[in-house]
Amino acid sequence: MNESIYKKIKTLPPLDDTVIRIQRLCADENSSVSDLTSVVEKDPMLTANILHSANSPLYGFSKEVTSVARAISLFGMATIRGFALSSAMKKSFDINLDPYGITSHDFLNISIMQNALMYNWYSKIKPRDLEILSPASFMLEIGKIVLANEIVENSMTNSFKDKLKQVTHPSDLASIEIDAMDVSNEEVAAKIFEQWNLENELVGAILYSNNPDDAPKHIKEYSRALRVVKTAINIFSQLDETSIQNTLLLLDEYGFDHDTFLMAVAKVKDNL
Repeated sequence: MNESIYKKIKTLPPLDDTVIRIQRLCADENSSVSDLTSVVEKDPMLTANILHSANSPLYGFSKEVTSVARAISLFGMATIRGFALSSAMKKSFDINLDPYGITSHDFLNISIMQNALMYNWYSKIKPRDLEILSPASFMLEIGKIVLANEIVENSMTNSFKDKLKQVTHPSDLASIEIDAMDVSNEEVAAKIFEQWNLENELVGAILYSNNPDDAPKHIKEYSRALRVVKTAINIFSQLDETSIQNTLLLLDEYGFDHDTFLMAVAKVKDNL
């Protein structure tokens, strides 16, 4: 890994107490919604973010959600964990994605859309896998924050943007990142997760999301699902005709059903 990037990751602050407590509760089979609610409610910013998202049309809940306990019951603990990690990301990084041609607002919206698509899709086909896929889908692009910072520091923004113009498929982006910085977004994200002592499944799911078939057997389906979602929603396009067609090819390759995925797409797309 690029030595400068590696050093930046090693100096990241640890996760705050709220996130650590949420992590522990989500890993404890005996914990309850009440336990998690009491922790979340002590963090006003996280509480506001969760309630705002619970009432967003992206997630499709039919009634207004006014309490954290109700939001946790609807989302499930895994998605709340994703919100907590997303909150930690905002606190830990100065988000400047100019080399990627997007704003910090665009970046955060893409992360939310990726999570909403994963939630609406996998809650219908394999809800238990959301324990990994929900937080992972929130954090798919976190490595770009570190890469963008390095690109700016090395005065490579314009040359990097020129290379982005040549991208014909989102999967091409990793090779451009590696060419510029000797490392991809996914490798950086995985290293950040290691630094935060997150579980191996979460690290591996992200790390292999460009090449799921290279993943260990117990990681492979997670990585395939993440690749599907980031093909549909990425910095270049969000659920447009081309990205959906590219995604359908992956669904066929991986043996996923079209209809369930397209229903999830419709729910997210209708509320963009």
